[in-house]
Amino acid sequence: MTGHSLALARPGALAMSGPLNRSVNAMLFLTLLVSPLVFIEPSPYEAAFALLALFAVVAGFSIDRTVLPLVFLLLLWNLGGLAALTMALHDSDAIIFMATSFFMAVTAVLFACLLLEDTERRVTIIRRAYIAAAIVCSLAGMAMYFKLIPAIDADADRLKSTFKDPNVFGPYLILPLLLIIDAIIRRGVNVQRIAGALILLIALFLSYSRGAWGHFVVSATLMVALMFMTVQSARFRLRIVSLAALAVVVVAGLLALLLSFDAIGAMFQERASVVQYYDAGESGRFGRQLIAVGAILENPAGLGPHQFAAIFKMDPHNVYLNAFLAYGWIGGVTYIALVLSTIVLGFRSILILTPWQPVLIAAYATFVGVALEGFVIDTDHWRHFFLLLGLIWGLSAASLRQIRATRPGLAVR
Repeated sequence: MTGHSLALARPGALAMSGPLNRSVNAMLFLTLLVSPLVFIEPSPYEAAFALLALFAVVAGFSIDRTVLPLVFLLLLWNLGGLAALTMALHDSDAIIFMATSFFMAVTAVLFACLLLEDTERRVTIIRRAYIAAAIVCSLAGMAMYFKLIPAIDADADRLKSTFKDPNVFGPYLILPLLLIIDAIIRRGVNVQRIAGALILLIALFLSYSRGAWGHFVVSATLMVALMFMTVQSARFRLRIVSLAALAVVVVAGLLALLLSFDAIGAMFQERASVVQYYDAGESGRFGRQLIAVGAILENPAGLGPHQFAAIFKMDPHNVYLNAFLAYGWIGGVTYIALVLSTIVLGFRSILILTPWQPVLIAAYATFVGVALEGFVIDTDHWRHFFLLLGLIWGLSAASLRQIRATRPGLAVR
C-alpha cells in the first residue's frame, strides 16, 4: 500500500442474519442477473429491483451519513428536471423520462445502502451476478450476430444482444471485463477467467461502439495504474506490469484475428473513422453540441426532457449539455457536482485497504470512463451508471465506517 493507505484487519459492516437477509441477497443476485434484458419495457430488471427494494425496506436498511450527499445530489438533480418538465407536460415521453430518472436515482441509493451491511458478501454477489449476466448476454448476442439463433433485431449490423443500442451494450461489458482482468492479475490465470475475458472482449469489439472502445482503454489503463499505486510489494508490481504487457499483446492478436474476416474488417474501418457523416458539419453531432450551448445560455430553466431533439431533430450527444437542457441550470450544475464528487470520494476511498478494494478500484476506473464517454453520448439513464454510483458511494461509506469502528477518533484525510 501507499503511504496514504490504511490497513484494516477485517471487513466492516456487520451482516444481518436470518432468512430475510438471505432473501435480500438472493434478490440482489437476481436483479443484476436480469439487468441486460432491456429490449422490453417494463423490463424484468424493474420488477426484480422492486422486489429487492421491498425486501430491503422490510429488513430495515438505513442510510449512512456518508451516503446523504449522494441522496441530496440525486434529489436536487431530479427536482431541477421536474421544474423543466413543466414546459413539456404535453410530451408523454418527457414524463416517462423523468419517472425513469427518479427510478434510476433510487437504484443508486439502494445499492449504496445495501453495501453498508454484509459488505464483503454483497460485493461478491454483485461481482458474480454481473459477470455471469455479461457473459450470457454476450454469448447470446454473438449467436444472434452470426445468425446461429434468430436475432431480436434482424436488421442490426452491430452486436447489441438484448440491448436496444450497441452504444449502451458495449459500455455495460466494461466493469465485468475489468473485474475478470483484476482476478487474472491478483489470483492468476486459469481457463475460466481467460474464456470469460475473451468472450467479453469479442462482444465489446463487435458492438462497434467507438465510445465503448475508448472507454475500455481508459478504464483498463486507469485500473492497472491504481492497482500499481495501491500496493507496496515490488514483486506484485512487477507482476502487474508483466501481465499488463502480455494483455496488450493478446488483445492486439485477437484484434488482428477478428479483422482478418472481411465483413468484420470492413465494419471496423467504417466505425473507426474519426469523423463520420453524423459527426462533422453544422448538422452533425459536434455542430449540434454548439447549438446546444446556445440553447442552454438562452434557457436557464431548461427546455424539458427530449425537447432539444424535438426542436433540432437530434440529441446533443453530450450528457452534461443534456443535463442543462433537460433539467435546467440547477439540474445541470448538480449533475456535474454529482460526477465530480463521486470521482473525488472514490479516489480517497480506494486508498483504504479493505477486502473490497479491488472491486472499488474496478468500479472507480469504469466510472471515470463513463464520465469521459458522457462528452459524446447521453449516459444519464444507463442502468450500470447508477450501479457504479451505488458501488462507489456504498463501498466508500463501508470503508469509512470500518475505520471508525476499528480506530476510534482516527481522522481520514
